[in-house]
Amino acid sequence: MEAIKVHYDVPGDDFTRAGEASGMLKRYLKKIGFAPDVIRKVSIAMYEAEINMVIHAHGGEIDGEITPEKISVTLRDQGPGIPDVDLAMQEGYSTAPDNVRSLGFGAGMGLPNIKKYTDEMKIETVLGKGTTVYFSVNAQ
Repeated sequence: MEAIKVHYDVPGDDFTRAGEASGMLKRYLKKIGFAPDVIRKVSIAMYEAEINMVIHAHGGEIDGEITPEKISVTLRDQGPGIPDVDLAMQEGYSTAPDNVRSLGFGAGMGLPNIKKYTDEMKIETVLGKGTTVYFSVNAQ
């Protein structure tokens, strides 16, 4: 199987559509036969990253590459950037506004969960320019 590329645009500030991209990728990975535990890890990590894009960055775009060996995902936004990545990686730390928390989001588990459920994770961020999150999950 050659690498399969996928692309999703994530609309910002639209919680009714938040999670659509991760749901589509989950269904696609099931359809092509990935193991349930691999699908679960990718789905959790992508959902967390996608929600972060909606909450903090007014959306963005997601590109994925699927091979028999691994699923790699890159999420790019043009949001405010992350001032302190180490702090943002701490469980429970959140900069989500109260209106977002009242919807049940913003518990401060997004980045820690991405790290927990992936085999590789990198964050590149520039204040005032945006953030790129890369992660991969090994399929074997």
